[in-house]
Amino acid sequence: MPSIDIIVPKSAPRRWQEILITRLQAEGHDIAVLHESRSDAWPVAVNAALALERTIFRRRDPALAAPLSEIPTSIRSRPAALRLDLAGNAAPSDIPTMTLRFDGSRSDLSVPISVAAGALPVIETVLDGKTVIGRASPMIDKRESASLGVEDVLARAITLAVSTVRALAENRLAVNEPVSIAPENPAAGMLEFASSYAASALPRLGREVMRRARFRHAHWRVGYRFIDEPGVASTYELGNGWSELPDAGDHFYADPFPFQWEDRSFLFVEDYPHATGKAVISVVPFDAAGKPGEPRCVLEEPYHLSYPQVFERGGAIWMLPEASSGGKLVLYRSIQFPDRWVPEAVLIEGEISDATMLEHGGQLWLFATDRDGYGSTSDTLMVFHALRLAGPWKPHVLNPVLIDRRMARPGGAFVRKGSSIYLPVQDGTLGYGGGLGISQLLELDENTVRLSPPRPIAARGDWPYPKIHTLNRSGRLEVIDGIAAVRK
Repeated sequence: MPSIDIIVPKSAPRRWQEILITRLQAEGHDIAVLHESRSDAWPVAVNAALALERTIFRRRDPALAAPLSEIPTSIRSRPAALRLDLAGNAAPSDIPTMTLRFDGSRSDLSVPISVAAGALPVIETVLDGKTVIGRASPMIDKRESASLGVEDVLARAITLAVSTVRALAENRLAVNEPVSIAPENPAAGMLEFASSYAASALPRLGREVMRRARFRHAHWRVGYRFIDEPGVASTYELGNGWSELPDAGDHFYADPFPFQWEDRSFLFVEDYPHATGKAVISVVPFDAAGKPGEPRCVLEEPYHLSYPQVFERGGAIWMLPEASSGGKLVLYRSIQFPDRWVPEAVLIEGEISDATMLEHGGQLWLFATDRDGYGSTSDTLMVFHALRLAGPWKPHVLNPVLIDRRMARPGGAFVRKGSSIYLPVQDGTLGYGGGLGISQLLELDENTVRLSPPRPIAARGDWPYPKIHTLNRSGRLEVIDGIAAVRK
């Protein structure tokens, strides 16, 4: 692995920069840490506003934006092959130099300014000030909080920097574009933040505080319909004929996955009691007339479960639910369908979300997102492949395949239309659960993953909740979900 000189601000560096250094050291790089004395610290008022918001949202863990007294200098044992300038203004050098640009700015102070204004920053890695060699479009899960939004963006700055350095070392850069530079005016930073925070961030925060006082923080509802004609994945709109799966209001159902067994329809859902804050997996049986029965719990663990993808393979029925809060992706086998399931194997360790199975090209594939330690769970696409269902599962050489709030997180099972394969993907532009699109799988093998830009699903039709994040179909039974405003 190449040796790297990492240049950080001498005064008031931030925690995300320290974490990035630690991550690169863990990758095996020989690191020297150098100080840049000309870097400007964030204004005190910016740090104070972000810290106050974290108190309001009861975040006790150290913030990625938190200023540190210093990051100590260190020396390397070999000559540097790369410089990583985290201060943004290091002197020119003969050593190739990579910088991070936040909406074109070399200063990470542009992140709180942009997020406070309600914008969604784009991060780029730039080589020698001329060429864009990596790009990330981070998702901001909670648009109502400038502080939490800043955390989401800085988390993906870490992910992008580590992955770009790895791509450089392996000579497989995917981006090579001329750089566009935003005008720099450090003196205006405080005024810009204050203006954006007062005009945009504070009203958003106030509206959210009032909303949470009256309504559930989140309450999803599941829709279902039995149809013979092409469904949402073909028409790209929700259409008509939807019925709501009833709920009592004290818990919600989400992430619906239908499954046909012995000429009967079953629906597996995330079942979330508001009182416990931890979901289980429940099944809803349908009768011959298409009427749903009472949901009943079929799988519970000490941690939150969701996204219950159920499929048949090798003469058995399997479930692959999300369990990111448990830190592992577990495959379950049915021993008495649909009520009894036993763990068969741990496929992947980590905070893996919405892992979606595909058989293609003689292999099995999983598309999922990985939180990568910090930030959103919905913007970093990881792909894994295996020859056998139980594994071993290998990470794709391109991981993370992309960092993109519009299309990284799967929103349902793959759909085959003729020889083409499509994937419902969650669009987080409006925040978590903001909508769905459909991406075509253009190319997939052990060296390449390529998805088309998503085509959005229009909310036209009689489904009353346009913010959806799951779409599935099995036989005639098509299902979606949508977030509803439910009073406490």
